[in-house]
Amino acid sequence: MARLILVHGAFCSGTVWGSAAVHGLEQLGHSVEVVDLPSHGRDGTPKTDVTLDLYAEALAAVAQSKPEPPVLVGHSMAGLVITQAAENVIAAGGQIAGLIYVAAVLPRDGKAQNDYTTLPEGEGDGLRGALTLSDTSPRIATLNPEIGAATIFADLDQGQAELLALNFEPQTVRVLFTPIHIEDDRPIPRGYMLCTRDRAIPTALQRRMVAETPGVRVVELDSDHSPFLSHPDDFVSALDELLDDVRVVATNGS
Repeated sequence: MARLILVHGAFCSGTVWGSAAVHGLEQLGHSVEVVDLPSHGRDGTPKTDVTLDLYAEALAAVAQSKPEPPVLVGHSMAGLVITQAAENVIAAGGQIAGLIYVAAVLPRDGKAQNDYTTLPEGEGDGLRGALTLSDTSPRIATLNPEIGAATIFADLDQGQAELLALNFEPQTVRVLFTPIHIEDDRPIPRGYMLCTRDRAIPTALQRRMVAETPGVRVVELDSDHSPFLSHPDDFVSALDELLDDVRVVATNGS
């Protein structure tokens, strides 16, 4: 069984994972930790202090807070965060058991999220035009709740999606434009949950990112951008399947 750390994406907090998927993973015997990144949810860091490095440092600290090497599970923007955090932990002599990307950015060294979302495969991103930017520095974006609900929670009924959208939070924009700095292709088991009806990170873009990183195991779900909410049983099964590679590596390394 694995130690899982679930990391939310932009405009959200740890509550976005809901209870059904978390309980499902726990019933399989996994240890589940749900984090709030700096400035999100219960964390009181000012939005103006947020950087990608701050996100990654905070997650690395959680990862190293217990002896068991964790599997970092990142949704959407958090693909950036888990990738950089894993690099930081390993560079400091620690261990990461695996990385799992849930409809997430899967970056290469020197790339930012914006480098991917502006590719031709990013056309059809339903969140384009849905952001209102502050005139402050750094810029803070707010997400139109109606468009966000229809894009991020597309498979839920409208009322449930709109209720969840009330929890959207402002997002520090520079995180999305900050390149990560990693050693590409470190020998960490990587899995990708590819959502074939995603309106936030189009399927074509997900496929391109996966193709650019060797050795990523892919499980496809017929789902919107948030399968842990819209299809929690399928999400739990897919995540457990992706964890098979982590188990194999752990067994071979023991």
